[in-house]
Amino acid sequence: MKMRTMLKGLTVALLLAVSASLSFAGPLQVDVNLSDYVKVQGVAGNLNSVGSDTLNNMMTFWAEGFRKKYPNVNVQIEGKGSSTAPPALIEGTSQLGPMSRKMKRKEAQKFEDKFGYKPTAIGVALDSLAVFINKDNPLTGLSLPQVDAIFSKTQKGGLADITTWGQLGLKGRWANKPISLYGRNSASGTYGYFKKKALFKGDYKDSVKEQPGSASVVLGVTEDKAGIGYSGIGYRTSGVKAIALGKKTGDPQYQPNYQNVLAGKYPLGRLLYIYVAKRPNQPLPTLVKEFLKYALSKEGQQIVVKDGYLPLTAKVAQKQLALLD
Repeated sequence: MKMRTMLKGLTVALLLAVSASLSFAGPLQVDVNLSDYVKVQGVAGNLNSVGSDTLNNMMTFWAEGFRKKYPNVNVQIEGKGSSTAPPALIEGTSQLGPMSRKMKRKEAQKFEDKFGYKPTAIGVALDSLAVFINKDNPLTGLSLPQVDAIFSKTQKGGLADITTWGQLGLKGRWANKPISLYGRNSASGTYGYFKKKALFKGDYKDSVKEQPGSASVVLGVTEDKAGIGYSGIGYRTSGVKAIALGKKTGDPQYQPNYQNVLAGKYPLGRLLYIYVAKRPNQPLPTLVKEFLKYALSKEGQQIVVKDGYLPLTAKVAQKQLALLD
């Protein structure tokens, strides 16, 4: 499969096929071959970002770093969920649309109906969507069918409903303890991605406590010893632990770390995007282009690591840069 075709799809699995053979200094070190950001002249103005909560902190860090280079730039960031990105781009209230999932077909069609061309997705970081439990919970891992049986009322993964920790093999005081569920609301790209990948496109249980942001999910699990929830790995705190996951019942279970995402072993590895309105065969506006170049630079990918997420390889970053022109 040609690299161009791979990048058009912008799926993690395809990106991993490119990057898994590369070597790194460590599990959370950026690729030494990433390009340094080179400051240019004439960058000023207002830049608005509306979209993903998962990317909210990362966008803020990028904005801070970018403004140090360009003091005459003002960046406004709103992160209420990936589903808010397409309307903002279509209405022209933002130039940047961070999303933790790919645009749905109907979202992309509405964009194309407005502009006459398709939106452009720029991959900016990798994430291992984590399943978190309380730090005191002795469970170490789950299969995706078990995750589905815990969170879904449709059980498309093929297992019977799971409602207590004892059904997962925990003993003693944990055996009869009901599982307490925490998740995101439907505006979230993480909600949609988890529904598609972990629930096999099934429906969430009505008992899931929907939270407005990833930090709230993690806080809920921190304060609830019987809790379990999901969010991007960047929201991990000392009060929770991210468990290993296996794709199928009986499969090996893998921790949500960089090596396992790059190798395609962790089943909930994903690419994080910034969508933009780019006319075919025309470069992006300078302000938008330079912000994205900064995010894809060595410094920008070091910020990805600082925020607890997983950096792109140099080859993948270079292909994303080529999409800006």
